[in-house]
Amino acid sequence: MTSDILDTLQQRGFIHQATDLEGLRQHLSQAPRTIYLGFDATADSLHVGHLQGLMLMRWLQKAGHRPVMLIGGATTRIGDPSFRDESRPLLSQAQIDANIAGICATFARYVVLGDGAGRVVDNAQWLDGIGYLQFLSEVGRYFSINRLLTFDAVRQRLDREHSLSFLEFGYTLLQAHDFTELARRVDCTVQLGGADQWANIINGVELGRRRDSRELFGLTMPLLATSDGKKMGKSLNGAVWLAGERLTPFDFWQFWRNCDDRDVARFLKLFTELPLTEIEHLTAEGGAALNQAKIVLANQVTALAHGEAAAEQACQAAQAIFSEYSLADLPKIPVSREALQAGVSVAALLVEAGLEPSLSAVRRLAKGGGLRLNGERLDDPDLPLDPDGSQWQVSLGKKRHVSIVRA
Repeated sequence: MTSDILDTLQQRGFIHQATDLEGLRQHLSQAPRTIYLGFDATADSLHVGHLQGLMLMRWLQKAGHRPVMLIGGATTRIGDPSFRDESRPLLSQAQIDANIAGICATFARYVVLGDGAGRVVDNAQWLDGIGYLQFLSEVGRYFSINRLLTFDAVRQRLDREHSLSFLEFGYTLLQAHDFTELARRVDCTVQLGGADQWANIINGVELGRRRDSRELFGLTMPLLATSDGKKMGKSLNGAVWLAGERLTPFDFWQFWRNCDDRDVARFLKLFTELPLTEIEHLTAEGGAALNQAKIVLANQVTALAHGEAAAEQACQAAQAIFSEYSLADLPKIPVSREALQAGVSVAALLVEAGLEPSLSAVRRLAKGGGLRLNGERLDDPDLPLDPDGSQWQVSLGKKRHVSIVRA
């Protein structure tokens, strides 16, 4: 057992809140514990927004604990309303089953599954068979509507006068039941989640204490955003998926290679297993040294998600494309601050500079996968450039590269 695992997690930035941090520290130091993290099957792949939780589970398993990856086969049919202004779209059972298959394929990249190790469970195993009156009797009577209405996720929805269905309102009770059911079935005593899951986790801890006289613990991770204020896991073309079928390893690698300088140290701590002393050394200087740190980050994260061979191939492909030029040596397309504020696009600038004959030609190039912005595939060249940016590298195929520079 690793007794200081919570210290490690704190130093790497994983911990936001805990129901009883010192009690949890003692609990984890005494024996191997079973710990769960939940995933609703809303898509057929996880994305990098889930990566923090997967890495947290990986660290805990390395410290001797048993991970349970809970798939919400039942709760996906409702959708977690936490901090959302509208209901999630309801999925068919066939869609949910396909999504579960896709999500489960990712888990083995991050945790060891099998006898005596981690396991994947589906809450449909127990929720599908419970009757409504039974659920009210065993779970509902332990919750006060008055208290539920005070939780931020519920209160904010109501304060904005957005509809909250009875179906969604009951979600937190289902998650509380999941926790106590896993405690009963596999002696699970710790639940992990993002900061937006705090109220749901507290309800499970309280249900275990009040109904079962059982001590349970909850731990949340900070909700991640990039330093420029964007939601973690979003790229030019939408979500950054972990499945190679959704996003190529090369584009995944490029996402990390092109992260903001201010995020490199934080991302190395959260998404790699490099020692903190090595991370400090890698990020101590700016310029070329920090660019090398980004390559290390991209290699490490891609190797975990797609394997070392895929990471090496992505790195080599990127070097082959850009090694011929440095950013300073590329032909430059100037763009005024006013044009950026007006929402000028890559397509418009390429046509204006005479690099492409028409907007439709740029769109055809993008559709064929031949247009990249800062190394990342650009599927929609009509999107406006970030008005706060100052320089962008654009690749048209493998041989033409230019730099857009704010004048």
